[in-house]
Amino acid sequence: MDKDNFLKYKNYLGSIEYNLKDKVLFGKLLFIDDLISYEGETINELENNFKDAVEDYLQTCAELGKKPQKSYSGSFNIRTTPLIHHRLSYFAKVRGVSLNKLVTEIFNSYIENNQVNI
Repeated sequence: MDKDNFLKYKNYLGSIEYNLKDKVLFGKLLFIDDLISYEGETINELENNFKDAVEDYLQTCAELGKKPQKSYSGSFNIRTTPLIHHRLSYFAKVRGVSLNKLVTEIFNSYIENNQVNI
């Protein structure tokens, strides 16, 4: 997964796809439940229509009094075994950091080692 394969605007990510039959670029906002799509004949047109789609989405949400979904909040639950939970908590304590900080460091290390860039 490479950051160059996505469109990004106002913390929203959009896909970039191509329809060979219709010879058109298209995409949708990723990682939200609402379906927001866009298309274009050139990359520049696709990118501009992506930004317009994000703006339209935000404006529509405001008009409806609906809170727009964000791609990610930065908070999620992890389910693991009690032993792993215990070991991570112990390791965090020894290092003098919170469990959240330790897990974030582990995730960052994994992402860097596997070249996952967004």
